[in-house]
Amino acid sequence: MGATGVLWREETPHHRGWWAWLRLVLLGLMLVSVTGLVIAHPTLLAGRVALEVGDVAAEDIRAPRSLVYESALKTAELRAQASAAVEPIYTLPDQAIARQQLDRARQVLDYLGSVRADPLATPARKRGWILAVPELADLPAEILDLMLTLSDASWNRVNFETLAVVDQAMRREIREGYLEEAWSEVPSLVSLDLSEEEAAVTVALVQRFLLPNSFLDPVATAEARQRASQEVRPVLRTFEAGEILVREGKRVDPLDVEALDQFGLRQPRVEWKNWLAGLLFAAVETSLLYLYLARFQPDVLWEGERCLLLALLTSLSVLLAGLMVAEGEVLRYLAPAPTLAMVMSTALGPHAGLATALFLGITGGVAANYSWELMAYMTLGGVMAVLTLQQTEHIGAFFRAGAFAALIHLVLILTFSLSRGTIRFRELLIAMLSGVANGGISASLALGSLFLIGPLFDLSTTMRLVELSRPDHPLLQRLLREAPATYHHSLMVASLAEQAAERIGANVMLTRVGAYYHDIGKLTRPYFFIENQLDGSNPHDQLDPHTSAEILIAHVKDGMELARKYRLPRRVRDFIAEHHGTSQVSFMYNKAVQLAGNPVQVNPDDFRHRGPKPRGKETALVMLADACEAAIRAARPTSAEEITKLVNAIIDRRVAEGELSECDMTLRDLEIVRESFASSLRGIFHPRLQYPQQGSTAEIGERDAQTGLNTSDRDSDR
Repeated sequence: MGATGVLWREETPHHRGWWAWLRLVLLGLMLVSVTGLVIAHPTLLAGRVALEVGDVAAEDIRAPRSLVYESALKTAELRAQASAAVEPIYTLPDQAIARQQLDRARQVLDYLGSVRADPLATPARKRGWILAVPELADLPAEILDLMLTLSDASWNRVNFETLAVVDQAMRREIREGYLEEAWSEVPSLVSLDLSEEEAAVTVALVQRFLLPNSFLDPVATAEARQRASQEVRPVLRTFEAGEILVREGKRVDPLDVEALDQFGLRQPRVEWKNWLAGLLFAAVETSLLYLYLARFQPDVLWEGERCLLLALLTSLSVLLAGLMVAEGEVLRYLAPAPTLAMVMSTALGPHAGLATALFLGITGGVAANYSWELMAYMTLGGVMAVLTLQQTEHIGAFFRAGAFAALIHLVLILTFSLSRGTIRFRELLIAMLSGVANGGISASLALGSLFLIGPLFDLSTTMRLVELSRPDHPLLQRLLREAPATYHHSLMVASLAEQAAERIGANVMLTRVGAYYHDIGKLTRPYFFIENQLDGSNPHDQLDPHTSAEILIAHVKDGMELARKYRLPRRVRDFIAEHHGTSQVSFMYNKAVQLAGNPVQVNPDDFRHRGPKPRGKETALVMLADACEAAIRAARPTSAEEITKLVNAIIDRRVAEGELSECDMTLRDLEIVRESFASSLRGIFHPRLQYPQQGSTAEIGERDAQTGLNTSDRDSDR
C-alpha cells in the first residue's frame, strides 16, 4: 500500500479480517468522540468565561463588538407586568341563580310564618325548628327572638322587604369570592320605613339567601392578558464595542448572563448528562453513516486510506463547524459545509458526499442549540453542492457547485427571516452576504484540499488524474522519448477505452489516465518490444521461449515498480497489474512446444501473466482496448466487417477465458463496448501488408496483445 504502511493495508470484500473490523471501529469511535464533544459543548475550545448567576466576576468583561439585541429577560418582565395589570374577567350575573334563591327565600319565609303561628309550640321548640333550616342554622339568638316576638304586621313588612331586597341584590353582580362585599351592601338596600328590629331581621335573612352569580372566565381572562402581553414591544439592548458588560467584583445576575450569551462570551457548565446525550446522538449519526455507505458504497468503509480519509475529514469538519456556529451570527453562516460534501464526492464518490453532508448539517444544527435554520442551511447547501458537481476535471465545476450552494443559502436565510415575522435588514444583509461568500470559500477550500489529500491518501482524485494526464508528466515524457511506439499505442488504447467508458457510465478520466500508464513497464527493456526497435534487430532471436516469456511478462512487474517510484495512485497502478489479467503469452508457449516436440514437457503456467484479473470496468476496458488495438494493427483488416468480426472475436475470447469474471461489467455493457470499439477502430485503421501467419486473425491479434510483438517480431523469432 505504499507509504501508509501495514496499518492501512487493503481488504477485499472476501477477506475482511478482524483487523479491517477493528480499524472500522476505531475510526468510528474517533468520529463519535469528536462529534459528541461538539454536540455536548461546541464552545469548549473557544476560551470563554465560566460564569453563572450568583458568581462574582474576576475581571472586567468588555463587549468585543457593537451589538443590538432583543433582551428576552427585559421583554418577558414587561410583558409579565402588562399581563398582571389586566383585571380578571367574570361572567355576567346568572339570572337562574337569582330566581332560584328568590324561590328559596319564599319557601323559607312561608315556613317561618307557620312556625310563628303555631299556638301549641313553646318558644324553645320554635327556635329549634327555625335553626333546622340550613340557611338559618347560624342565626344569632337575638335575631331568633326578634323573629318570634315581632307582631304580625311587622312580620308581614319583614316578609315583603326580604323578598324585595333579595330580588334587588341578586340582580346585581356578586362575584365568586366577593360574597362578603355583597353582604355589607345589604343594609343600604333595606327600606327606611322599617323599624330597627324589622330592619335587623330583614338584613339577617337577606344575607343568608345571597349566593355568587358571577364567576371567573379563565379563557377570556387569559386572552386579554395575552393581548396585553403581545402589545408590549421587544426591549432592545445596545452595546458599543469595548463597553463593559460585567464589572470586576460584580455579582452576576440573569441580565448579565444574557448579555454574555448574546456575545458568545460565556462558557456554560456542562453536566455528565450532556456528555452522555452528545455521545449517544453522535453514535446514532455515525451508525447511520456507516450503514448508508455499507449499503451504497462499501468500498469507502473497507479500503484503509478511504475509510481514514472519511473519518479524518468528517471529524475536522465537525470540529470547525462546531467552533464557527458557536462564535456568532456571521461566522455560523460562513461555516464551509459544502467543502466536505464536494471533497468527499470527488475523492470517494457521490454517496459519500451526500452522507457526510447530512452528517455535518445535522451535527451543526444540534450544536447551534438545536437550530433548525442552521441545520437546513448546512445540510441543503452541502447536498446542493454534491448534486451540481459534475465534470470535476474542470476547476470551474467546483465554483459552479459553490454558486448553487450559495443560492440555496440565500433562499434559506430569507425563508427563515420571513418566518420569524420581524426582519432586521442590516442583519439580514450581513447574513445573505455571508451565505454568498460561503459558496466561494467552500469551492476554494475543496480545490485546495483535493490537491493535498490525493498524494497523502493515495487517492485518484480528479485533480490528481488531471495532473497525471498532462503530456509533460515526467513518466509520460520518458515513455515518449525512450519508447515512442509504446507511447503512441497507449494513446490509441486510451482513445478507445475512454469512449467506451463514457458510453457505459465508467470513470472516463480514470480510464484515460490508466491507459496512458498501463504499458510503462516496457521502459525497463524497451528494445525487447519490436515497436521500439529501429535497426530491425530482435533480441528474442537469441533467447529461448522461456526467457522471452519471462521478459515479456515482467513488463507488468517492472511497470508496478516504476509506478511506485513515481508515486502513481493505487487505482492507476491497477491498470498496470490487470491489463493482461492471467492470459497466456501464447506465441512463446507455442514456440516452446514446437522446440520441445511434446506439449507435456512445457508447463503452460510459465507462459501466463500473474494477474490479477480486472476488478473494475475501467481496467477491463483497457484490457480489451489493448488487445483490440494491437490485433487490428497486426491483422490489418480490409473492411469494416472484418474489424467488427475481429473485435467480437477478441472480446469473446476474453470472456471465454474468464478474464472478466471478477469485474462488474454486464452483457449489455459488453455489447456497447463492442460497438464503440468497432466504430472507433474504423476511424483510426491504417491498412498494412499481409504476412503469412498460422491461426485466425483473432488469435494473431491476441498474441500481439499478450506479448507486445507484432508480425515483424514473429518473423524475426522464426
